[in-house]
Parts: sequence; C-alpha cells; structure tokens
Amino acid sequence: MSDTNEIIPQKRYFKGSTDGKRPLHHDPLGKARSDYDLIVIGSGLAGLTAANVLGRAGHRVALLEQHYNFGGLATWFKRRGGHVFDISLHGFPIGMKKTCRKYWTQAIADSIVQLDGVRFDNPQFSFDTTFTREDFTDKLVDVFGLERAQVEGFFDALRKMDFFDPSDETTGELFERFFPGRNDVHRLLMEPISYANGSTLDDPAITYGIVFSNFMSKGVYTFTGGTDQLIKAMKAELVKNGVDLFNSVEVERIVVDQSPMGERRVRGVMANGRFIAAKAVLSNANIRSTITDLVGPEHFESDFLERARAVRLNTSSCQVYMGLREGTEIPFITDLLFTSTRPTFTSEALCDFHGESRTFSFYYPKVRPHAAPRYAIVSSTNARFEDWKDFDRAAYEVEKSKLERDTLASLERYVPGVAEKIEHVETATPRTFAFYTEHPAGTSFGTKFEGLPISAELPDQVGGLFHAGSVGIIMSGWLGAANYGAISANKVDAFLHALAHEAASEAAQS
Repeated sequence: MSDTNEIIPQKRYFKGSTDGKRPLHHDPLGKARSDYDLIVIGSGLAGLTAANVLGRAGHRVALLEQHYNFGGLATWFKRRGGHVFDISLHGFPIGMKKTCRKYWTQAIADSIVQLDGVRFDNPQFSFDTTFTREDFTDKLVDVFGLERAQVEGFFDALRKMDFFDPSDETTGELFERFFPGRNDVHRLLMEPISYANGSTLDDPAITYGIVFSNFMSKGVYTFTGGTDQLIKAMKAELVKNGVDLFNSVEVERIVVDQSPMGERRVRGVMANGRFIAAKAVLSNANIRSTITDLVGPEHFESDFLERARAVRLNTSSCQVYMGLREGTEIPFITDLLFTSTRPTFTSEALCDFHGESRTFSFYYPKVRPHAAPRYAIVSSTNARFEDWKDFDRAAYEVEKSKLERDTLASLERYVPGVAEKIEHVETATPRTFAFYTEHPAGTSFGTKFEGLPISAELPDQVGGLFHAGSVGIIMSGWLGAANYGAISANKVDAFLHALAHEAASEAAQS
C-alpha cells in the first residue's frame, strides 16, 4: 500500500499545436533494416497503398510516419469518456470499393457502404438527395426548373473530360455555359466539391468534372467500422505483405548522390538522426515540402525548381468534434448535411473566417456496429491558414471558442436540445492540421492543379525519387489518393526492376 503522502505524478496531456509533440521514450527505428528497396515517407492513403502494392510485389519496403497514428488525414483520435472521432470519413465515391478490392482486400472493400442520406439546406433550396446523377437530374428539372436535355448535356460533358483536354475553361465558365446566371444551380453543383477538395469556381473545369463525375456515379459512400478499423485492417495487410511499419519517425532529409556528370540518384533517408539506405524513395508529403525541405533545391534543375515554387497551396479546414454522453441519442437527421445561412453562393466565401456555411457529418451507432452505441457529430468549415496563424495563445482559444458556439447554435436548428447531450467539444483549425501533418499552411486539400505535373516529373529530376499525394485537386480525397498511390507504385516497380536488370547485366559482363 502506498503512503498517503506520496505524490502521484499527473499524466501529461499534450494539446497538439499549443503543447508540441509528446517526447519519445524508445527508439522507433530499433527494428529497422540498414537498407530497403523502397522507403515510403508518410502514411496517407497514397503512401499506404503504394507501400502495399510494392510489398505484395516482393520488394523490401519500409513506411516511415512522423505521427503516432497511421492514415494521414484518414485517421481518428480518442478522448476520455469513450469518444472516438474520425478526421475525414464521410464520404467518397463508389469507386473506392473497386480500388480497395484491387489494391487491398475484399474484406475492406465489403465494408464500404452507401450513406443513407445527404441533405442541402440554405436560403436558395432545401432537400434530401441520394447524390446520384439520376437524382440530381430530377432535382435540377423538378426543383430548379431546368430543361432535362440541358442537364443531361452538362453531365455528358463532364464524363468526356480527361487529363489531356487542352481546354483552359474554368469551372465558373463551365457553369455559365450550361446554366447562365443560375447562382442557385452553381451552389448545388459546387458546394459539396469545395468541401471535398477546396476547389473554387476559378480552378480549371477539369478539376471539377472528374471529381464530380466520380461522385455522381452511384452516390456517396463511407467505411463501416470507422477509420480506426480501416487502418487496423490496412496495417495487418501491410505486415502480411512484408512491409516494415514505423511511426513517430521524423525524416529529416532524403539523401541524394550527384555524379560528376550531373546525374542525381536517391541513396536513402536520414530519419531520427539515422541513415537508412534505399534504392528508391516515395514521398507522401506535400510536393513543395518534398522538393525544398526533404531533398533540397540544389538537386533540381532551375526551370523545374521555378515551376515547383510557383505551385499554389490549396486551402484547409476547421473542424468541430462533438461527442454525446453515453446513453444519450439523437434521431436520424441525415448522414451528411450541407448547410448555410448565406443568401447567395460564392466558393471563396466558404473559406470566410467564422463564415456562414458548414457541413455536418453525423456518426450514428451504425458507423461502428462492433462497439457500444455512441453518437458523434463533426462540423467542417473550409478555412485559410492566414486567418489563424498569427493569433497568440489566448486569442487563439477565444476564436476557437467562438467557432464552437456558432457551430452548436447552427446544429441546434436541426437537432433541438442536442447541446445538453454533448459532453465533449474540441476544435481543429488549419494550425492543428499543420502541426499534425507537417504540411505547409495546414493544406488539408494539397495543391492546385499545377502541382500534378511537378509530382509526376519528380523521377526525371532525381533517379529513384517518386511522389504520391494530394496534388492537383483531382487527387484530393480518399479515392484519388489511393489511386495515385497505386499509379506511383507501378512507376517505382518498373524502376526497381530496371535496376535489377542493370545489375544482372553488369554481373554477367564482369
């Protein structure tokens, strides 16, 4: 029995960007090899998928993640009282089922289910939708009074868009071409995509068309079991395929050798102060950070570097996480609610500091059927890092508290009395995302469209250096990230096979 005067140490709680990271008390790389075929930096869905594809192909792969959790923004966190919050689970297109079946497992694909409801509510229109082409067509005809041929022509034009389309038409110009002067129609078509990837009416129409067409296929889907079960299943599959997983590992530098003839090739990484050799490195970090911080500008041609520095970062998000007390419940409202009190629509206004527009994701017990029945609600608002970055600690907390009050007031309009049932409220801002992801300016939506060719051309600059991440808006979201990871993995596989063939030829000649 302990002495009653014994001082019991209090558990230290580190509050993200305000308190910094929890100190390490072990060596995360203690079981790492000295060399690998491939090192993947970052465990977003692109990095995870690339690692799994290449591990399955028989390559020796290590995945290094600076956070304690895997998944990037496809992750979760827990709080006292049994609360579990998903960072970004709602929602993604049906194509995610095919992607998970092909690059992961049938069991993961089978856990992807369609949302039961999506609702829009703003001063210009209010209705529920299945978020399919058929239902959107009916709404545009019956609610907005458009001609069916006009609507069908718009959707057909989107389906024909591809990466090789030379058109420089913007999304706003596309809308005006089909639905001139119809701000309400523009709102319906653009608002959910802006929440999904941060795009605006001024971005290229192709960035809108491909993403919207994916969603319009058969509605919006989510993962039954929550992100914690998804990442648990993905980690198990990675281990099964021989991938070494290491969290809490900070990669300081991608090491590059340069020959007297100017040829540049990856040699490995410096991580937690240790060098680990690798034939190839795939970065799942932000493309600009990869070039300027991890590799270094001295290893790139001047014209490429100039183009890379011109890549614009996209915007970020604020999220308010609300957990209901155990034993309390709310009726089914919808799964995904796009709500706003703004009289008219502009995509830029979605990012307004303490703006009037937000998306509510409702997490009912059906999301985690394996667990005790609990309810959670997450509010998302698009945001700009510049609006949050310069507050001192006191002012920062004041602004977060205001965001929480505004969010609860908005939620009460749809779920009267819900505030009395909520026992945990927590807010994440662009500063939070910048801290946890180490992306510049908390860019939860990656880069603008010009980031895509920079990402794709990286191996041309440095042999063995590859990238997979949220670039070009199109690659934002779960489906785009996972597919881009698979695309990059195929390039890495071809590179590693070429190296093996080259080594075999040299051995045969000697």
